[in-house]
Amino acid sequence: MIQARLFTEEQTQTTSDDYYTPKWIFDTLGLHFDLDVASPPGGPPFVPCDPYFTQADDGLAPDWHGRVWMNPPFSNPKPWIQRWLQHGNGIALLPMAKSNWLTYVLWQGNAKTTILPSSLKFTNGSIMYCCALWGIGGDNIEALCNFGKVR
Repeated sequence: MIQARLFTEEQTQTTSDDYYTPKWIFDTLGLHFDLDVASPPGGPPFVPCDPYFTQADDGLAPDWHGRVWMNPPFSNPKPWIQRWLQHGNGIALLPMAKSNWLTYVLWQGNAKTTILPSSLKFTNGSIMYCCALWGIGGDNIEALCNFGKVR
């Protein structure tokens, strides 16, 4: 069971989980998303999507629909990954961290991945981890091929 955490206040300051995906990733994917499930305050700066959920919406609680984009809080991605796998349609940007969720949840699922360049810079900084894009669903996995090898 995925346990959602409800936020009662709008996020007003940047946190250590706020790393915004650079535009070139969306340009390379060439996809439109039906929902961004973990958007920064004020909406996604570059995500080609219709509606979005911010921290105040608690993106784990509402229903997800269509093709989702997910760049979840890296401090606790496991519930997001579980929900994304259950949803079965979308692309996720995730750190390549030594963790149980990567080894036993994501890698054992039916998603495919491509590693992003180690020089990846987010629009508001960088992190110490290498990151990867994960796709689930035929068109999403096909779009990952625009980055190179997909496994």
